[in-house]
Formats: sequence, structure tokens, C-alpha cells
Amino acid sequence: MKVGIDSYCYHRLFGEVYPGQEKPNKELSFEDFLTQLNSLDIDGVSLESCFLPSFDQSYLKFIKEHLDSSGLDRVYAWGHPDGLEGGKNEQAFADMVRHIEYANQIGAKVMRVVGSSLLFRFEPHDPQLEKLSRMFTEATQMAARYDIKLAVENHIDYNSDEILQLVTNVNLPNFGVNFDSGNFLRVLDDPIQAMEKLAPHVFATHIKDLKPVKGVPVNEWYFFSCVPTGEGLIQNEKLAEILKKHNYQGFLAVEIDFLHPDYTNREVEVVQQSVRALKEISHRLS
Repeated sequence: MKVGIDSYCYHRLFGEVYPGQEKPNKELSFEDFLTQLNSLDIDGVSLESCFLPSFDQSYLKFIKEHLDSSGLDRVYAWGHPDGLEGGKNEQAFADMVRHIEYANQIGAKVMRVVGSSLLFRFEPHDPQLEKLSRMFTEATQMAARYDIKLAVENHIDYNSDEILQLVTNVNLPNFGVNFDSGNFLRVLDDPIQAMEKLAPHVFATHIKDLKPVKGVPVNEWYFFSCVPTGEGLIQNEKLAEILKKHNYQGFLAVEIDFLHPDYTNREVEVVQQSVRALKEISHRLS
């Protein structure tokens, strides 16, 4: 099974610093990030559109050529931080549709999309899911023109039954799931049970490993914070086994958001360690 990373691992180095985090001494340019990918021994990368410095056609061509020459599979990730805001944001919908063309220009055949976020988690979900089903149906039909699959992420908003409901409502072969293992845990949905339900529909992944932070309130989203793969609560090898059983064609993408205090400012090290751990899992399953 292929292994990769999501560029959000380096959000702090790109300049998106959460409250309580330290600003880096030097920010990472997107061009330097692309260059560093070659040293990670990975098979794929998910590129968060929020960190792309330009959507000019020539710049997107530069990205595609770099990824092609590096032999990297790719996912184009749209929707940070709040996506379609539970179906309430028509401007965001228009933006999402526009980014399908950008995904095509970098050669991505899968585009991660976001329906909501934790900001809208406690609002009624049924109206959200109804609106999102219509939006994603329309967008998926547009994406089909480029032979692109849309993959909705559980973004600390919906549980696995609700994500499955979206997939069922849209009911198109190029609409599926970007499975985020950590975000299911954060809504208290067991990741293994979630994968059992969703594996036939998974087009992309975010592989997080999490453990609780002492002293942080349980209702804070970062109560479960990121640690290197294999050091947290999530049974990543079991998740990979289920994906293999269902002939998953994508890659296992390491993602880091809020680092556990034991690893403050060590995202580069955590990424490297996590990639090695997923490589070991991949070898055991081969």
C-alpha cells in the first residue's frame, strides 16, 4: 500500500499558527516544501489549496511537472477551514467548483472536499446533510467531466453514519470519502467501525494518530492531539488491513494538525517517523 503525506502537516511552518503555538523562526515556502518531498521516500502527496501561493495556470503547471518528475501520486485538497459551512455558503460552493479545474491542472484525479467543520457541529445536522447532498451532487457531476473523484472529509463535524448518508444521497461513482481517522475519534466515533462502513467508498485518507492531552478539557477538539503514527490510540494497521481488503487504490497520507505537547514544534520529525511507521505497516501487508 502506498504512503504519502498531506501538506497540512506543516501548517505552522506555512504561517497558520494556532493559539498556543509558537511562530516558526522562518516560514517554509511552497517551493521549498515541494523540494523537501523528494527526501521523504513517499509515494503521494495531498496538497492543501489554502497553502498554494498562486492559482495561475503557469504555476499550477509548475506544480504538476514537479510532481510528475518526482513520480508522486496526488490529491488536491479543498475546504480548509470550514468548507461549505454545512451547506450555508453558496460562495464557498462556487469556489469549490472553481477548484475542480485547478485540481485537473495539477493532474489530481481525487479532490478532497469539506462540507462543514466543528464550528457548525452542534447545529441540526439533517438540514445540513440535505443541502450538502444537493451541492455535492452538482459538483460531482461537474468533476466527472475531468474524470475527477470528489472525496468528502469528516472534518470534526459528522460521524460515519452521516458521511455514509452523504455518499448514499449523492449516489454517483465518483463521489466518496476522504477518511480522516483522527477526526472520527474526535467526534467519539470508533475509527475501526467507521472504516468497516466506509472502506468501499474511500478515495483518500488522512492518517492521524492521537492521544489525550492532560489538563485540556475533554470538549476541546485538541483534547486528542497528534503524535507519531503508532504512539497513539488509533489502530492504524487494522485500518490499512480493511482498506486493502476493499482494494483501496490511494495512499495512506500522514496528517498532523495540533501536535501533542510532547512534540511541540517537531512536525518535521513527527512526519518522518510517521512515514516510516506506515511504510512498515505497508510492508507487513504486502
